[in-house]
Amino acid sequence: MMLNGVMNYARFLTAVSSARKPSPIRMLTELQQRSPPSLISLAGGAPNPNTFPFQSASIQVKDGKMVTFDETAMRRALQYSASNGIPELLTWMKNLQKDLHNPPTISYSPEEGQMDMCVTTGSQEGLCKVFEMLVNPGDNVLLDAPTYSGTLAALQPLGCNLINIPSDHHGMIPAALKETLSRWDPLEVHKPGSTAPKILYTIPNGGNPTGASMTMERKKDVYELAQQYDMLIIEDDPYYFLQFEKPWAPTFLSMDIDGRIIRTDSFSKILSSGLRLGFVTGPKPLVDHVVLHIQASTMHTSTFTQLMVSQLLHSWGQKGFLQHIDGVIEFYRKQRDAMICSADKWLKDVAEWHTPSAGMFLWLKLKGIADTQQLIMEKALEKEVLLVPGGVFTINSSDPCPYVRAAFSLSTPEQIDEAFRRLSLLIKDAL
Repeated sequence: MMLNGVMNYARFLTAVSSARKPSPIRMLTELQQRSPPSLISLAGGAPNPNTFPFQSASIQVKDGKMVTFDETAMRRALQYSASNGIPELLTWMKNLQKDLHNPPTISYSPEEGQMDMCVTTGSQEGLCKVFEMLVNPGDNVLLDAPTYSGTLAALQPLGCNLINIPSDHHGMIPAALKETLSRWDPLEVHKPGSTAPKILYTIPNGGNPTGASMTMERKKDVYELAQQYDMLIIEDDPYYFLQFEKPWAPTFLSMDIDGRIIRTDSFSKILSSGLRLGFVTGPKPLVDHVVLHIQASTMHTSTFTQLMVSQLLHSWGQKGFLQHIDGVIEFYRKQRDAMICSADKWLKDVAEWHTPSAGMFLWLKLKGIADTQQLIMEKALEKEVLLVPGGVFTINSSDPCPYVRAAFSLSTPEQIDEAFRRLSLLIKDAL
């Protein structure tokens, strides 16, 4: 396969520890689901739904709509399903991805990197499976600094070398990425023994913990560097739908002409975190391997959860879904504004920050405090206020870090104001 313009999938698929094949049970289950009702199956090991104690359910949505499971739907909801997701939910989500991002890879062949999707148990499961698929011990992996602690927890056991790329309030800095990549010759990245990074991980919108959002110009620069060094970009975008200003920034997926973007989305921030529904979007050969991993581990995301959300989305339609998103955005915008107002009131002299344009977090640099660990985990707790010390978002969490993360998602404006008043006193006492 040509390396110019089209992804060399063999390079990445060899990272899979073994050539996984679908389990016979999963193959039989999915074959039976596609078969006519007249089929008599003595093959599958699925339990008989007549033994399930649940018969029906009705769930009321805030807008007055009902999600209803009659006896037939309930039998399906409580049974095994396809590992990549139930068809009607996948179809709805694929249409949404196409309409929102218009990926160039839609029209590609599977071998060229045609866009495909699968359902995961939250985007965290998708990320873990992507990492386990692509990362070998000793590999160099590039990522934002600082970054989501869950990503660090997933990558560190894999024995890879994590390389931080500096970022600011506009996300990853392309010049810093270019400088890091200058250690390698782009003409030699495919030679045996090359240690050139093959994966770059980033949270492009409302990053956790910094709240940073990448500009379109930066994304283009980063994508061009990924082309030059033939890297995959893992676009972890759980806060995509929490961008406070429109138009929303174009995604890496929307500019992916090579099939080098693996994107993770989540319903956790916009429908429910407890439903555990996420999605992996990317080149079909790679998504297929994620599905094989799902078959061998969780088997599939909860059928009940998928059917409940699918019913809701189909009743809303895409227009209704986006109207719901507008309401969510308006709520979090007010929460953010309340936190910024309190920060201006109490922390102006003792901290620095940038107002986030997406997400749920404010990243505060405390002036004159070399490391926030003790201040937050001991003294702040004594005053009954809890934030997250910035060190947990760094590769070496024991290194001094002057930052803290404050979340504006759950607390009321009054609670935020009181928390920042207490924090202000603590900082002044420490100084």
